[in-house]
Amino acid sequence: MARRILLVLLIVVNVVLLFRLIWTEQGILAYLAMRSRSEKLQSQLVDVDARSLELSKDIRRLQSDRNYQESIIRERMNYVKGNEVLYIFSGKVDAPEGAEGDEKKD
Repeated sequence: MARRILLVLLIVVNVVLLFRLIWTEQGILAYLAMRSRSEKLQSQLVDVDARSLELSKDIRRLQSDRNYQESIIRERMNYVKGNEVLYIFSGKVDAPEGAEGDEKKD
């Protein structure tokens, strides 16, 4: 009789330990989720480091390279030199009056 009670007790303990090993906050499933999140964060960190390096290079060039400064200003702020003409297109084409869909209804 004592052996059966001990056997049942050991089975219950094993089931509880198995449950905790797999489905609790410290279990395998939580570990796999944290590992996946860690890999994503590592890849984001690499991307941010690369972007930071690019921005640092741009800052150094803006501080020291006069031609680069001029090209950036002309590109982003639409500045022109004295003998240049700049045409800015909105990218949106308006249909002329009287075109299809612009008919008057009586």
